[in-house]
Amino acid sequence: MKTIVKILLAVFMLSLVPTTYVCAQGSIETPAERKARQEREAAARRKKQQQEAAARRQREEEARKKRKAEEQAAREQAAREQAEREQAAREREECRKRLLSCEVFRDGLARYKDANEKYGFVDRTGKLVIPCIFESVLWFSEGLAPVRDNGWGFIDITGKVVIPSNGKWRYVNGFKDGMCSVWGENFMWGFIDKTGKLVIPCQWKSGPYFSEGLASVMDSNDRYGFIDKTGKTVLPFQWKDAWGFNNGLAPVKNDNDKWGFIDKTGKVVIPYQWKDAHEFSEGLARVKDNNDKWGFIDQTGKVVIPLQWKWMPGEFSEGLAYILDDNKMYGFIDKTGKLVIPCQWKGAGSFHESQARVQDDNGDWYTIDKTGKVVK
Repeated sequence: MKTIVKILLAVFMLSLVPTTYVCAQGSIETPAERKARQEREAAARRKKQQQEAAARRQREEEARKKRKAEEQAAREQAAREQAEREQAAREREECRKRLLSCEVFRDGLARYKDANEKYGFVDRTGKLVIPCIFESVLWFSEGLAPVRDNGWGFIDITGKVVIPSNGKWRYVNGFKDGMCSVWGENFMWGFIDKTGKLVIPCQWKSGPYFSEGLASVMDSNDRYGFIDKTGKTVLPFQWKDAWGFNNGLAPVKNDNDKWGFIDKTGKVVIPYQWKDAHEFSEGLARVKDNNDKWGFIDQTGKVVIPLQWKWMPGEFSEGLAYILDDNKMYGFIDKTGKLVIPCQWKGAGSFHESQARVQDDNGDWYTIDKTGKVVK
C-alpha cells in the first residue's frame, strides 16, 4: 500500500512540471522558447520577402533607367544624324560653289561664277569668254551648253543663243547622240533635237538620254523599255530599271532585282546576276556582287578587275577611273586595276581633257593631271 501511494505521489509531482519539447537539434524546448523561435522565423521570412521585393524593385528601376537611357541615346543619335545630314548638305553646297572655280575643262571651257552669283565660262588661259549673265549653266556637250536665264535654253561655244528658252522646260540635260531630254510643265520627260524642236512628247516618267540610237524610258507603270529617235517603242516595257546602251549592251534590272546586260534585240547577253550594274565605258562596266563589293567586267561578263571595293567606283574615262578605299579616300586605277594615283583625296571626279578635280581634307578643290600632280 505504501508503495502504491509513493507511485501516485510521484505521478502527481511529475504533472506539476512544465511541458517541454525537443527541438531539431535534440535540445529541450519550452513553449515560450518555441513561440520565440516561431516569431524569429516569421520575422526572418518577412525580412527575406522584403529583401526580395526591394531587389525586384531595384531591378525594375534599373531596367527603367536602362530603357530611358537607350531612348535618350536613340534621340541623341537621331539628332546627330540629322545634324550630320544638314552639315553634309551645307558642305555639298559649299563644295559645289568651290567646284565651279576650279573644275576641269570640257570642249576647252570651264564654268565660272562671279561675285554676283552669275555664271559664265572661261578658257584655259582664265579669260572670261562667255560673260557671267546666266542664273545657271551646265557643261558643254556636243557643242552646246544648257543655260538658264528666265528659263532654260542653249548656247554654243561662242556664247550665242542657239536654242532660246520657251519657258516650258522645268529642267534640261545635255545633248547626247543628237538629242536632249527636257522636263516639261506636266512633270514628264520628252526629247528635243538641236533645233529645239520637241520631237518626242513629254510623256515619260524618266528619260535621261539617247545612246547608240536608243533611250531607256519609264512609262506610267514604272516599267522601263527602249525607244528610238522617232519615239517608237523598240524594246517593250518589262524591266524594273535600265541604263543606256554602250558598246552595244545595256544594263537592265529584272523582277528579281538582279542586273544583267542585253543587246539591242533584247537578248540577255550577260546573265542576271549582279546586285547593281552600270553602263559600259571604254569597254568596262561597274558591277556589284551579293557581298556589296564593286569591280569591273568586260563585254563577255568576265570579271577583269576584282570586286573588292565597298563604294561604287567611277566609270572609266580617258583610261582611268576613281575608286574609294575602306577609309573613303579617293584614288585612281587604270584598266588593269593598278592604283596609279594614291587614295589621298576626300572627293574626286572623272578625267576630262587629261585633268580631274579632287578635294583635300580641308574641303578645298584642286585640278590634277594623270600623274596625280596638282596643276593650276
